[in-house]
Amino acid sequence: MTRSGVVAIVGRPNAGKSTLLNRIIGEKIAIVSDKPQTTRTRILGVKNYPDGQVVFVDTPGIHRPLHRMNVRMVDAAVDSLKEVDVAVLVHDASTRPGKGDEFVSRLLKDATVPVILALNKIDLVSKPKLLPVIDQLRQWHDFAEIVPISADSGDGVERLERLLLERLPEGEPLYPEDFLTDQPQRTLAAETVREKVLQHTRAELPFSTAVVIDQYDEPDRPGGLTRIYCTILVEQESQKPIVIGRAGEMVKRIGSEARRDLEAALGGKVYLDLRVKVKADWRDDEAVLDNLGLPRKPEEGRRKTEVRRRKKTAATELRKGASRND
Repeated sequence: MTRSGVVAIVGRPNAGKSTLLNRIIGEKIAIVSDKPQTTRTRILGVKNYPDGQVVFVDTPGIHRPLHRMNVRMVDAAVDSLKEVDVAVLVHDASTRPGKGDEFVSRLLKDATVPVILALNKIDLVSKPKLLPVIDQLRQWHDFAEIVPISADSGDGVERLERLLLERLPEGEPLYPEDFLTDQPQRTLAAETVREKVLQHTRAELPFSTAVVIDQYDEPDRPGGLTRIYCTILVEQESQKPIVIGRAGEMVKRIGSEARRDLEAALGGKVYLDLRVKVKADWRDDEAVLDNLGLPRKPEEGRRKTEVRRRKKTAATELRKGASRND
């Protein structure tokens, strides 16, 4: 019997969702950082088993949104629950559940699919401290299963995978056997650079930085040179020197490490050009968010189209009225 389906990986920022996805897939397809809100868009990864296929969707951390960027991130995470067969809520077991976790649990109540609780980072907490965490989370949601795991070491992950596969419907694989992820190479490049920015800059920068691909030239032959031109966006002039560093040392380090990872991923030489630009309030700039691949809600686009249509109609009527008065 073959099973196949889609599993959403959801949870608060920095719970370990991307680490779990990379562990399951066996390759790095999502960037990882100890900074919250590292994942900003949905990332798809496919894992094949002897008796089925699971399509995993890593989602942005669910939190109370403060900017248009955060609104789109949370919308992407919540919308993913409408398209899946099972959801996995990843919770950092080393932290006591708080208001943010209650907020996530309320959103999950609207899900019509089973939710499995994956208590992550169990290697960082003793069993007596784990039980109150489980009791509190159970008060907010009726979980189909509770599985202690360590995405970092792999403890419990195989059991989690089996439980997920068992809950999927019977069916043929949704993707070819050699399909790994839907991440375009442009997105891979931007995310690789952003990962290095997160690793090497101060704590106040992660929420204020983004990486935009200005130009991506693919090689003209297998293993040839890929040319990538990127802009690292920051929101304030004071943040620009942090990314550039003394005599450009920081941005050179970011570029060198990102280029090394990209060459390994793409299987060829990479020319990587990095520039740093100040763009105030980019997190509320719809054009920038579109460039970053953060999806708009469909109704958002329709609403804006309707507003433009009404404005155009009103302007036409105004011109007609002016003509009649003449």
